[in-house]
Amino acid sequence: MEQGNNTHTSTFLLLGLSEEPKLQPLLFGFFLSMYLITVFGNLLIILAVSSDSHLYTPMYFFLSNLSFIDISFTSTTIPKMLWNIQNKSKVITFDGCITQIYFYILFAGLDDILLSVMAYDRFVAICHPLHYSVIMNPRLCGLLVLLCWIMMAMYSLLHTLMVLRLSFCPDLEIPHFFCELNHVVQLASSDTFLNNMVVYFSTVLLGGGPFTGILYSYSKIVSCICRISSAQGKFKAFSTCVSHLLVVSLFYCTSLGVYLSFSATQNSHSSVIASVMYTVVMPLLNPFIYSLRNKDIKRALKRFCLMPDTKARFSWR
Repeated sequence: MEQGNNTHTSTFLLLGLSEEPKLQPLLFGFFLSMYLITVFGNLLIILAVSSDSHLYTPMYFFLSNLSFIDISFTSTTIPKMLWNIQNKSKVITFDGCITQIYFYILFAGLDDILLSVMAYDRFVAICHPLHYSVIMNPRLCGLLVLLCWIMMAMYSLLHTLMVLRLSFCPDLEIPHFFCELNHVVQLASSDTFLNNMVVYFSTVLLGGGPFTGILYSYSKIVSCICRISSAQGKFKAFSTCVSHLLVVSLFYCTSLGVYLSFSATQNSHSSVIASVMYTVVMPLLNPFIYSLRNKDIKRALKRFCLMPDTKARFSWR
């Protein structure tokens, strides 16, 4: 097959959610509001955890990292979409598209693998409570997060380099609001067999591995909870896992919806709608799920919000 034009001079056209001009202001306001709520909500959790010494535990350390990843994840796609709507443009450069692919895969993968680390943390806390502080020491927690970043940086780099080897014709239309890997690969004018094999293999490996770890952790947790004699003890143990279970369910349901919709109907808007749930709604709901069901987070948020008022009163006196 003939090579397309030089990929580094190519541009892509992001068709977005709708081409109807009357809907653009509505979409802009809707997604801007969701983006600001997502950033503000996750930022509040980070500030609450960092400002309250009672939350200097592995569970909240991982939660603050998850909040940072969620902010970065949604910032990879939404600002560019808002910029295009505001400027009535659909263009994204090849370099911009490659950058978006890299960071999208990076933060989506970090979300996935960090949820499995958090499941392991809950497993140790419930099944080995007497050894929890020894096993989940600060050094191990830091190493786990660092390992997650290194693994996903290499994983994302692999996919980016695989896209860079492809050739594209100029001004190709992407039926999406961001440069989604599968859509970009499908538009290549060169052979994509190797790219597809890498995508399928890595999806099974990276998607199945953490999910298996989560299932194993919770199978042990359920078994341990069942051995607790008192109903109050069972409820207390299970309540520490509810928020994490809700986030895990939300993450895997939305991500599964993305890939199933893309595989079934590549030319429809169903994959785009599923991606909105995955890239926008999920990071938006995470802080609400953790804060609404967690008394420690609520208490820390109250202390953090009252802190400036307390300082102002003290300085006034």
